[in-house]
Amino acid sequence: MKLNIAVLPGDGIGPEVTLQAIKALKAIAVEFNHQFNFKSAPVGAIAIDGTGDPLPEQTLDLCKESDAILFGAIGDPKYDNDPSAKVRPEQGLLRLRKELGLFANIRPVKAYNTLLDKSPLKKEIIQGTDISIYRELTGGIYFGKKKLNKEGTTASDLCEYHQEEIERIAHLAFKAAQNRSKKVTLVDKANVLESSRLWRRVVTELATEYSDVSLEFLFVDNAAMQLILNPKQFDVILTENMFGDILSDEASVIGGSIGLLASASIGGKIGLFEPIHGSFPEGKDKGIANPIASILSAAMLLEHFGLTAEAKRITDAVDKSLELSITTPDLNSENKHITTTNVGDFIEDYILNPEDNNVNFTNIHLGQSTII
Repeated sequence: MKLNIAVLPGDGIGPEVTLQAIKALKAIAVEFNHQFNFKSAPVGAIAIDGTGDPLPEQTLDLCKESDAILFGAIGDPKYDNDPSAKVRPEQGLLRLRKELGLFANIRPVKAYNTLLDKSPLKKEIIQGTDISIYRELTGGIYFGKKKLNKEGTTASDLCEYHQEEIERIAHLAFKAAQNRSKKVTLVDKANVLESSRLWRRVVTELATEYSDVSLEFLFVDNAAMQLILNPKQFDVILTENMFGDILSDEASVIGGSIGLLASASIGGKIGLFEPIHGSFPEGKDKGIANPIASILSAAMLLEHFGLTAEAKRITDAVDKSLELSITTPDLNSENKHITTTNVGDFIEDYILNPEDNNVNFTNIHLGQSTII
């Protein structure tokens, strides 16, 4: 298969982790005889610094001409810590989602057996957790009309949803559940919000088309609590934009590090694949950024195109790196000698040599991972 992939590394640790995902994809191309072409463009704070626009037209054009987008991270303290800034990095990502019709964000949450002791939650609570969060991505309060009075003392943000917006992501969530444990949990705030009551009515009506899938409801405050008390009860979580943003970040603690969580944004012709973590500017160029979320996002890219064996090769490589504790310090504080690049090198090597199962740790420490 030939794929043209737009690479938007972004800010902070984005370029470092994205480079490791590209490494994995290039190894897949070699092993499975594919042709992946990569072309990079700026987005976020680095794009503002260079052009004044967080999503330059040249970047948007590249994305529209590509088959898929591999995204890094956006954000910089000079914008994040200045609420008065009129142009902000996140505006670029929001516009990109809208321009490409990326209405569905899919975020898998998994508790790895080899990392159960890394989570702040008890092993017996998180073991076996396997959740897929379906977050609506182009509607709601993030895109609603915003008002601020002349005095700057009163503000409002409109949360608006239309039936069609709800139906299209709900269909995706129910279809996903049919291939999983056949359960969808709609998270809303229908006891207070009119928009949530619309979500509940529309999803309830649509559920009749999926008789093999059970549907339950949770208010968002209770859902946040249940994610910590008993995450294993969830299969597919379906929710609106802001609730999904918050809950998926909360769920990241289950696996022990936000550096493990990948995501796919789909709905239009072109999909976007990115780790859910931020730009982590404090860790930039220090070799401590966890690249696994970005690498797993690359696996989701492959799955999107039906390349399931190729995607599994990447996830197997990630599993092996976790099993052998070839990880960045966020997952093992004793691994100060293992860098972002080391992890990427190991995963690349495993993809090319999947039958080998031991590691030359001396070479790993030198930054040249070699499976023997």
